[in-house]
Amino acid sequence: MDQSQRTISEITIVTPTFRRPAEVAELLDNLRHQSLLPAEIILVDGAPPEETATEEVVKTVTSTLPFPCRYIRRGGGTAVQRNTGIENAKTPYIALIDDDIRPEPDFLEQITRAFADDRERKVGGIVGYRTNQHFDTNVQRWRWYRRLRFFSTYEPGRYDFTSGYPINVNLQPPFSGIREVDFMTTSCAVWRRDVFDSGLSFDPFFRDYGMLEDAHFSLRAGRQWKLWQCGDACCLHLHSPHGRPPSRKIGYKCVVNYYYVFQDVVRPLTWRHRLRFWRFQAFELLRVFSSAIRRRRWSDVMEFWGRIEGIFAIARGEYEFNTKGQRVKGSKKK
Repeated sequence: MDQSQRTISEITIVTPTFRRPAEVAELLDNLRHQSLLPAEIILVDGAPPEETATEEVVKTVTSTLPFPCRYIRRGGGTAVQRNTGIENAKTPYIALIDDDIRPEPDFLEQITRAFADDRERKVGGIVGYRTNQHFDTNVQRWRWYRRLRFFSTYEPGRYDFTSGYPINVNLQPPFSGIREVDFMTTSCAVWRRDVFDSGLSFDPFFRDYGMLEDAHFSLRAGRQWKLWQCGDACCLHLHSPHGRPPSRKIGYKCVVNYYYVFQDVVRPLTWRHRLRFWRFQAFELLRVFSSAIRRRRWSDVMEFWGRIEGIFAIARGEYEFNTKGQRVKGSKKK
């Protein structure tokens, strides 16, 4: 469709990035083909000042884009970067789209139609569907999860409030229409500006590699708003290998961040909650250890070690909260 015939949406796209100039260039080229154009894109670059590759990409292509593109430098991790982008956005809707996501040409149009169906304005956010991410519960570890009854629900996109585990939304087969979810990924979601104006923002706890920051934010938003997934708003997730954290850090956050979210969302944690949480964590520790032996991969060894460190950090009380959700004196800040 000719650019002059396309409508400008009321959506600002916020994209955090870190050492991914090629991915940023591809995303900007992708977005120029949207049937409903974004009002603006705000790129928030976490790279140090001396690294200018991404900035140069933006300078090169900005004049050719059918929408404004702002470039902001802000480190601290994706949670901090997203907050920065959101603070600078002025439109009624804010899309959080990662630099390695490639939306279909009608992505923003489908999301806009879905919001229009919400005549009572009770929906705070709508997430798209990543077409190349689906897997089913026949995966061995998910068969074990069911066999050992780790969770109280196995519905994709729901949060198990008994064990502190978000059920992977990628278990959802392709579908058309709308389904309700408890949490949304930040890789391809659109939020009402009202959600952020109500005082919600991404928790600065999730610094650097912010595992589960999206689930934490959307679970808090879900106390007031409905959250939807739109099966017709499709995209690809390319999983760029650049800017990824080491396996040891991932292992640590697989314990600590999950515990942090569980404590904040479910207050107070009873002994049953803790038992179910640690029962699952013990299984995951065994699974990663077995994988390290079987596959002889150093990354598995490092993930295992990171999980051990996370378990000891929680055991030392570094991430404890009281019943009001306040961090206990002396506990660790990140």
